[in-house]
Amino acid sequence: MLTLLRTRLPEAARAVAPLVLVVTVVQVLFVRAPAPLFLQFLGGSVLVVFGMLLLFAGIDIGILPMGRFIGGELPRRGSIALILAVAFAVGFATTLAEPDVLVLSSQVESASGGSMRSAPLVLIIAAGVGLFTALGLLRVVKGFSMASLLTSLYIGMMLLSLVAPESIVSLAYDAGSVTTGVLTAPVVLALTLGLASVLSQRSEVDDGFGLLGLASIGPIVVILIMGLL
Repeated sequence: MLTLLRTRLPEAARAVAPLVLVVTVVQVLFVRAPAPLFLQFLGGSVLVVFGMLLLFAGIDIGILPMGRFIGGELPRRGSIALILAVAFAVGFATTLAEPDVLVLSSQVESASGGSMRSAPLVLIIAAGVGLFTALGLLRVVKGFSMASLLTSLYIGMMLLSLVAPESIVSLAYDAGSVTTGVLTAPVVLALTLGLASVLSQRSEVDDGFGLLGLASIGPIVVILIMGLL
């Protein structure tokens, strides 16, 4: 555990360092924010480093191994319906806790003056991720082309973008960009790699990747359709 923390601490610090450097340069040369506010920013940055450290450690210790185990165990049950149900549940549940999704939904509620509520938006985004995560695992099981699937989905997504209300289009694409974040990405990847690893004569590289791109389409398509309705 201590070794993992020592390994991850420099990674977390390097991840935050560019932001701290840029803000410091802007503070010194241009904006001159009050000293208490700048010190508050530095203190918050330190908390972010330790928060990322704990998050990375939790992912390495628990989330990735369990995700791969579940993905590897599901095919042995002999039920595609079970695989799809678990994939939907995992995609849905992790998106509900995704920090980026929660931030976006709260900002949408604030900017819209409460006309668009945060909680329903989170549920809609989570449902889109869950549906397309299930579709991605179905692709892994059946072995059909990811390129063909993504091409057809992107064409449909662009057509929907042309007819949906402009405000909904903007929200839909932002929703797609925040879904596969720091929590959803490792869970979905681990689940898919675990599933691909037990399928005979299949490549984990070919089948285990691409699902995050596919899952991010889900909220976009779902929100565009709801905007039309």
